[in-house]
Amino acid sequence: MAKKLWEKKTQTNSEIERYTVGLDREMDLYLAEYDVLGSMAHVIMLDEIGLLAPGELRPILDELKQIHRLASEGNFEIQEGVEDVHSQVELLLTQKLGDLGKKIHSGRSRNDQVLLDLKLFTRNAISEIAQCTDHLFRSLIEKSEQYKNVMLPGYTHLQIAMPSSFGLWFGAYAESLADDLQLLLAAYKVCNRNPLGSGAGYGSSFPLKRQLTTDLLGFDSMNYNVVYAQMGRGKMERIVAQALSGIAATVSKLAMDACLYNSQNFGFIKLPDEYTTGSSIMPHKKNPDVFELTRAKCNKIQALPGQIAMITDNLPSGYFRDYQIIKELFLPVFNELKDILEMVTAMMRKITVNDRILDDKKYDAIFSVEEVNRLAAEGMPFRDAYKKVGLDIEDGNFVPDKNINHTHEGSIGNLCNEAIVLYKQQILDGFEFGKVKETIKRLLNY
Repeated sequence: MAKKLWEKKTQTNSEIERYTVGLDREMDLYLAEYDVLGSMAHVIMLDEIGLLAPGELRPILDELKQIHRLASEGNFEIQEGVEDVHSQVELLLTQKLGDLGKKIHSGRSRNDQVLLDLKLFTRNAISEIAQCTDHLFRSLIEKSEQYKNVMLPGYTHLQIAMPSSFGLWFGAYAESLADDLQLLLAAYKVCNRNPLGSGAGYGSSFPLKRQLTTDLLGFDSMNYNVVYAQMGRGKMERIVAQALSGIAATVSKLAMDACLYNSQNFGFIKLPDEYTTGSSIMPHKKNPDVFELTRAKCNKIQALPGQIAMITDNLPSGYFRDYQIIKELFLPVFNELKDILEMVTAMMRKITVNDRILDDKKYDAIFSVEEVNRLAAEGMPFRDAYKKVGLDIEDGNFVPDKNINHTHEGSIGNLCNEAIVLYKQQILDGFEFGKVKETIKRLLNY
């Protein structure tokens, strides 16, 4: 059995090891390629400050690049008896390079290693979520434009209220996603700060060049205060989880509308038959299971910030093993949300709409406000117009004029989709994903 990095004479009880390691080896596979990137930046810095002898940097970097390739291709494994990803990377180096491989840990702790790994992983995962969110946004805007002239009843209290349109409905969810991206950008900015060099939370007596590793890894800045860098464990994850839960909340509401509007009682939209499921007893059923599961999965994601808060909220400053449990909740959520976004985007592209909804007389009353406004525009006091139309409805004398003309920004006749697209694009540009990608490419070619 491989020795732990911290193990001395006394060997840990096997049950204690099982309990304390938990799912760490499994979770650390998410972090493997990012752990290697961090090690590459770190050893370049060690060479810069003279902690590596001349000629030692190149073989370490070459071997780390091989390990990175292994991890990026999904072939990295943490061997039985090896505690975590950090130990596995160091083991692979020492197997190839002997004692030279042991030098990479100078000036850092596993505490700042895992902080760094989590930030690098999360930064990349956010870029994938942002891209998937953008794809759904674009699909919604396309549908909004395609069906902008198709009327739809608007509801308050689940009662028919005022005229709406599919242009408004699809576009509303697109703009909601744009706001969600704004929150994701803020979370990304918190994530994109370098904790490397904070050690176990109290720095190092080595003359580390933290700005160098910050630049090599493409961070916006560093977490300057080493104690705060450690306090950021759990905080970053909670903030990012809140941003992810915002996207999930928008998609959950969209899924609820889709389930409702697809039902026979509404009949507003139709899902393609191949995107629905059947019943084992009722041959006529075409169930919107995808949207039902989407609703549940999104609601589960919305619980994540609270779970992280419950793990971390009563901890004082400094490192505690409690933080390990967060990885089990946090690392898999990106793939879950990515899968949701991809599925809902595919569904949105296939949805068709009912373009004759308002022909049904039960929706006539939604045009009452239009009539009140027409009378008010002709000079009748608003309250008198309201009362007149109300009495006409009660007496069965109301005849709706369905030729409505809304012109103000964001209304049926002026969706402002171009402005919404511009707003979203300005947010996406703020992430500067391309700059980070180029920086990592330079590091791998160092």
